[in-house]
Amino acid sequence: MTLFAPASQPSGPQRSQSGLAGAADALYLAELARHAAPLAVVCASAWDANRLAEELRWFDPELRVCAFPDWETLPYDTFSPHPDLISERLATLYQISRGEFDIAVVALSTALYRLAPPAFLAAHTFFLKQKDTLDEAALRAQMALGGYTHVNQVFAPGEFSVRGGLIDLFPMGSALPYRIDLFDNEIETLRAFDIDTQRSIYPVSEIRLLPAREFPFDEAGITRFRQNFRERFEGDPSKSKLYKDVSNGLAPAGIEYYLPLFFEETATLFDYLPAATRLVAHGALDPAGQAFWADAQGRYRLLSGDKDRPLLPPADLFLPTDTFFSLAKGYTRLDLEQGGDGLARPVPPISVDRREAHPVAKLQGFIDGFKGTLLIVAPSAGRRETLHEYLSEHGLHAALCGSWADCRQHTDRILLTHGPLAEGFVTSDGQFAVITETELYAIPPKTRRAREARATQIDNLLRDLSELKPGDRWCMRSTASASTSV
Repeated sequence: MTLFAPASQPSGPQRSQSGLAGAADALYLAELARHAAPLAVVCASAWDANRLAEELRWFDPELRVCAFPDWETLPYDTFSPHPDLISERLATLYQISRGEFDIAVVALSTALYRLAPPAFLAAHTFFLKQKDTLDEAALRAQMALGGYTHVNQVFAPGEFSVRGGLIDLFPMGSALPYRIDLFDNEIETLRAFDIDTQRSIYPVSEIRLLPAREFPFDEAGITRFRQNFRERFEGDPSKSKLYKDVSNGLAPAGIEYYLPLFFEETATLFDYLPAATRLVAHGALDPAGQAFWADAQGRYRLLSGDKDRPLLPPADLFLPTDTFFSLAKGYTRLDLEQGGDGLARPVPPISVDRREAHPVAKLQGFIDGFKGTLLIVAPSAGRRETLHEYLSEHGLHAALCGSWADCRQHTDRILLTHGPLAEGFVTSDGQFAVITETELYAIPPKTRRAREARATQIDNLLRDLSELKPGDRWCMRSTASASTSV
């Protein structure tokens, strides 16, 4: 059973849909993707992109949702993105290029970055299968070509180790490293292993290897970088530490902002999208693009005076907004807006007031006047149980359900579940309403998410401390005592 689609799916070169308050936009897209996939959703804000990816997976776990992450650095920063981000970006680009997705979500500021050509990813991606014949020397050469680093013990993506008949490698885009056990030149077993214990976990039938960087850092790539550097920048290149580091095979921090120097031509996200993709514009893209472009130009003017580290102009690294929208014209487009009249409206004021004799009076009043099904969504299973107990104490009885699919099949009128929804909504026909803790406690969703993230960090820290051995705890206490005495 659907709430919004397929009757609302777009037709024609460009359509718009307004009135998708709260998480209604994610539900609308999830239902639309069942009939109009693949979709590429470009969001005006990175926060909305992350939110949509989480909510889409909750509304329909069977949808293939991929979120293309940002480098999480400011333009022209002198430090590099975390290797896990590079790994996730490469895996997502590979997935998109093969059309193995139903919905791809990306922030506009991320979509404006120029990328490596699809041919680079295709040429540096290969597979290892059980019973294949493996030439160790050829594998080493392939690893070097892909930018992998040879280490004694594998800990991070982009590393590999060769120890006799055992080869450990941590492919980019993989959640775990793998161990290859050779019998002569044949791959006898492939197993995932734990980086902490270095023990094998479970067997696998195939390993996919992606490049370790978003640019070629082999001999040919370095030669192309040197040539392009000399053509782009005036002066003696040998006086630039950046140029000397790359020439010596070292990847300096922030080298990602020189990516165009490693290629003859760069690509854009549009070069990876299948031709049948429907483009969804979420929010006001034009003002967001103009703001990003102004920030990039401002940082270029501020940082371009360093002769040791000359900068490429913004147009070489990022797409101007008019170019982005010009490329977008080649796709069927749907514009989504959360405001205005349409399919769903915001939840009216129902916040709990603990100072009142009946704290949930507003919520009770809404329930009494609402004739449709009401779903209350807590952020976690623990919070769901707490909220269920609290509501019961005040005479509000909600039936517990485990997922969105369970809720849609439930016959009770008031339901309670848990999920990652940031804000609720009420359908325009008055048949369904979703309420989150954002409405219950009048907390802005970004503030609530920040609190949840801090709570998770504290839980993880306590869990790590609980797993310490007694000797480790004694060392920590001793260190703390010594620091206090000093």
